[in-house]
Parts: sequence; C-alpha cells; structure tokens
Amino acid sequence: MKLEDEIKSKFRNEYHKALVNLYYTNNQLGQQFFKMLNEHGLAAPQFNVLRILKGQHPKAVSIGLIKERMLDGNSDVSRIVERLFKKGLVKRKESKMDRRQKDVLISQEGLTLLNKMALCEKQEDELLSNLNEKEVVFLNILLDKIRNK
Repeated sequence: MKLEDEIKSKFRNEYHKALVNLYYTNNQLGQQFFKMLNEHGLAAPQFNVLRILKGQHPKAVSIGLIKERMLDGNSDVSRIVERLFKKGLVKRKESKMDRRQKDVLISQEGLTLLNKMALCEKQEDELLSNLNEKEVVFLNILLDKIRNK
C-alpha cells in the first residue's frame, strides 16, 4: 500500500514523502523487532550491548568501547550494563589498565540467551524479505548516503 493511502495524507514534495516514509517504516519495523526482544525479556539497547560483547568474547571490554559501538550513541551504557549484570547476562572484571574501572564481558547465560535468540535474527532478516538482495544492497547505499551527508 502506498504511504499516502496508509496515513491518508499528502506531501509537500517527494523529499517530504521520503522523510515521512523513513519515519513510518522505522516505526513499523521497530515495533516488530521490539516485540521479538520483549519475548526474551530484553530492551533493544540491552540486546545491542549483548551483541557487542558477544563479538568481543572472550575479551572483557570497557564501557567506553561499548558506548562507541552502540547503535544509539545517547544510551546510558553504565545503566544498561547494570541491568544486564543483575540478570546474570554479563560479568564485571577489574580493568588491567585502571584498577578503579570495571570491564565487562558476556556471561555464559548471556551467550546462551543470544544462541536461543538466533531465531530472532532470522525473523529480523525476514522483516525485509520482500526485497531481493540487490535491492537491499541499494537500500544500504542510499541509507549510508543520507546518514553521511
């Protein structure tokens, strides 16, 4: 269905339509993604932190490194890590560089949860299943171009 039919609105021009389309599509995809995460008791930033830590496993990393790699750079990483720690999904370790600082690593429970969530990754990919690979590559090029203006 066309966007103007779906939201019953007209647009100033194609640029305005594209921006509204991005917001609207992001909201739709986000709702589906958040629903998948909620089924596993996670919020999107927590999932993001676990994925970052899984990529660094078995190394422990600083809060700063996690913050650099977060999809949402405004996230309060310390608070997110604290919640994951309370759930037993991450561990803290004294930093080798600064004894006052604690580094973070994913726990076995965190790895197990992400392995269970592998189905989520498949469902995540299916959110764009109406596009072929060539279209997805082109979409990524366009989104990079918009973001890197």
